[in-house]
Amino acid sequence: MAASLHNGGCHCGHIRYQFSGALHDIAHCHCSICRKVSGGIVTTWITMPRASFQWLAAEPASYQSSDSCNRFFCSNCGAQLALVTSCSQNSIDVTIATLDQPELAPAERHIWTDSQLPWLHLDDHLPGEPEETL
Repeated sequence: MAASLHNGGCHCGHIRYQFSGALHDIAHCHCSICRKVSGGIVTTWITMPRASFQWLAAEPASYQSSDSCNRFFCSNCGAQLALVTSCSQNSIDVTIATLDQPELAPAERHIWTDSQLPWLHLDDHLPGEPEETL
């Protein structure tokens, strides 16, 4: 059976990507860094092996947001697309909102809940982690 292919990209279409595999290991991140770089109150990520991911059209710009994290974004429209951490160098996290079909990828958990805004109630039935543990 062939692996499922998933496509996505930035708002302006300058950056496109593709990955293969199942849509799982999806988490709502509540960390303050994700809030600041996205301008949103939560960012939802899917984690996958780097070997299953490829940039298709243009290379994104990058930004080192912490000692352990490098983020990728479109230099034209500013869309945050992916990140790689030194804690898990063989994987890449991709923003669910940039998938062509984000409706196919519901979150399975919350991460960095110690940083969650106290007035936000989002998918309260999902398990949460004070930090990311996977």
